[in-house]
Amino acid sequence: MKWAACLAVCGTLAVAPAAAGHAQQQEATPPASVYVRPLASEVYLLSRYLQLDHEATVEARRFQNLAFDVARYSFAPMRRDTIFEYYEQMERFVESGSYDADPGPAFVPETDPGTYNGSVWLLARRTFWEDPNVPPDPTSLQYWRALQFYQARAVGPNFLWSWRNHSLEHEVFRDYIQRSDNAFRRAQNQVGLLLANHVLSAVDALISARMSAAAGHGASMRTTVTPGRTEIRFSLEF
Repeated sequence: MKWAACLAVCGTLAVAPAAAGHAQQQEATPPASVYVRPLASEVYLLSRYLQLDHEATVEARRFQNLAFDVARYSFAPMRRDTIFEYYEQMERFVESGSYDADPGPAFVPETDPGTYNGSVWLLARRTFWEDPNVPPDPTSLQYWRALQFYQARAVGPNFLWSWRNHSLEHEVFRDYIQRSDNAFRRAQNQVGLLLANHVLSAVDALISARMSAAAGHGASMRTTVTPGRTEIRFSLEF
């Protein structure tokens, strides 16, 4: 009986630490929600970015097609694309103006400041001439610097445009550009939030480790950033 009692007691003592260790391991394991919420937040941000990027691309195709079919069609029968800044100038100016206003062998910049090329030539004259309304000698350095400035920034023959007699289409074009620009900007904001969450995850891990060491218990901190909201969650094990 004594041996039986001893075996029973010893067996209980041997099992108790193992059970306690298993319980501590379970307590040290963070609940699934600690990982599910941040993951769901990142999935939302990524899906939102893809959606906005798609919207921006669709609107960009619309304003590019409209520009070619209406404003550029009579100047460039073959389609050619270019940078976004070009379309921004199409939004601001009704016409590009001529690149070379002289059909002869001499090169003469567009002089109408109401057109895009004419505004570039006016800026060149104001930058390099003593008097923008009084041309210097065509062989002078002042004249050639202004001419080089114009040729580097003016719209060339393959990209001329005119919205004249198409004011309604021009307004639609502006609306497409605004929509595309807004969607691209919001998509970039989603990327910024994704990067911010990754940086905050590293900071949270460092703070959680220090909190655990100071408290002598498992502790964690999780920061989540979403559009218009920042959430900070703490957990401490006892």
